[in-house]
Amino acid sequence: MRAFELTRKTNETDITLTLNLDGTGVYQNATGCGFLDHMLDLFARHGRFDLAVRCQGDTYVDYHHTVEDIGIVLGKGFATALDDMKGIRRYGQFILPMDEALILCAVDISGRTYLNYDVSIPAQKIGDFDTELAQEFMAAFTRSMGITLHIKQLAGSNSHHIIEAMFKALARALKEAVEIDRKYANEIPSTKGTIV
Repeated sequence: MRAFELTRKTNETDITLTLNLDGTGVYQNATGCGFLDHMLDLFARHGRFDLAVRCQGDTYVDYHHTVEDIGIVLGKGFATALDDMKGIRRYGQFILPMDEALILCAVDISGRTYLNYDVSIPAQKIGDFDTELAQEFMAAFTRSMGITLHIKQLAGSNSHHIIEAMFKALARALKEAVEIDRKYANEIPSTKGTIV
């Protein structure tokens, strides 16, 4: 099993994360931000990753540090659980509809960090969640995991649906990318012989 547990403590957040890439989609997330909990829950379920995140953050300021730092820790968790990347499919893509919203997500576990975030969210807030933090999460996750990530909104007018579709599409694309290709289970999926 490709599993990992990480604790990260700063002056702004105290996070404990448990991740199993070969799970069944069991989740138990308590971040102090209800909307982020909802996104992490469906991320785990749709990727079939077992995920538990606990965070004590400076939410009296806002959710920025909590959201960004959880993105960092989750990305680091994936990178660590994947170890040398041997046998993974490396690439994954998914186009996900969520009612009127349609999101394309493509991932390359390349060791090269790049985020293309082509999304327009009409509302500034969903409840008490600043919708601009969705991009902050994706940027932190991308940097920390060391991946190339493209997220493109093809349609959508409901802010909740757009962000939910992003998290679900990311989960489905990552599920494909981290899957072990049994035929090439002992190979690094790169002509370099390493993913850096």
